Amino acid sequence: MTKILGLYRAERFSPNSVEKDRLILQAVGAELQAMGYEVSYLTEEELTADTPCQVVMTMGRLKQTQQILAQKEAEGTVVVNSPESITACARAKIDAAMRQHHIPAAPLTGTDGWWIKRGDEAAQSHDDVRFAATEAERESIVADFKKRGIDNIVITAHVKGDLLKFYGVAGTPFFKVYYPSDDGQFKFGDEQFNGQAHHFGFNMVQLSEQASRLAALTGLMVYGGDCIVRKDGTFAIIDFNDWPSFSRCRQEAAHAIAAKVAMMAKEKGWLPNRQ
Repeated sequence: MTKILGLYRAERFSPNSVEKDRLILQAVGAELQAMGYEVSYLTEEELTADTPCQVVMTMGRLKQTQQILAQKEAEGTVVVNSPESITACARAKIDAAMRQHHIPAAPLTGTDGWWIKRGDEAAQSHDDVRFAATEAERESIVADFKKRGIDNIVITAHVKGDLLKFYGVAGTPFFKVYYPSDDGQFKFGDEQFNGQAHHFGFNMVQLSEQASRLAALTGLMVYGGDCIVRKDGTFAIIDFNDWPSFSRCRQEAAHAIAAKVAMMAKEKGWLPNRQ
């Protein structure tokens, strides 16, 4: 019996997106159930080393979750996304990897302000990602981060241009982009610093390739991110993370993710309970 476990993300890692995150995981589960697999769900806080499963679809980000899943993976469990890849997605690590491998990132210097972001973990509140218009404001925000016990900080220059969000599933043709200003779906409202999108022309194939490179570097199978497209068509990836909500393309994404998970299970010889 092939049992697939869907692991919900702790709510503090889903600011303003708890329901959206649950819905994508459930949509993938529904696709797998239609294929004949047994699917169940837990919150990541409920996961234990004794939880029975052969495949885990995890949105979890707690350290204890990664420790348990790393052990399960070592024992042969298929885990999507892997604990190692989620750890590699800490913002400071992503920023360093992009610069080391020449993946277009936000510049470190500029004249249009700065973004100050916590570098150790994904954002858990609006206070973890802040904009500074002046150097004095930047230093004040950095001091605020340190007062909160956050010393791992990433500072990049603001990039003018169209903000777009991209979504992908490694090893599949699935890759989608959307402009938040077109549909008004904002997480914290910071997207509005870039204003209404002008839809500047850019090379979609190149963006897909760079996102795929970043996914390969981290090991992520299910990923998403933010990108700024400048007026001249060049772009900078400003955020990259594991298993987004895919709220703009939920059913298409669920189909692609489920197919990927099923393929990984079959490679282990784990077939659906009914075919």
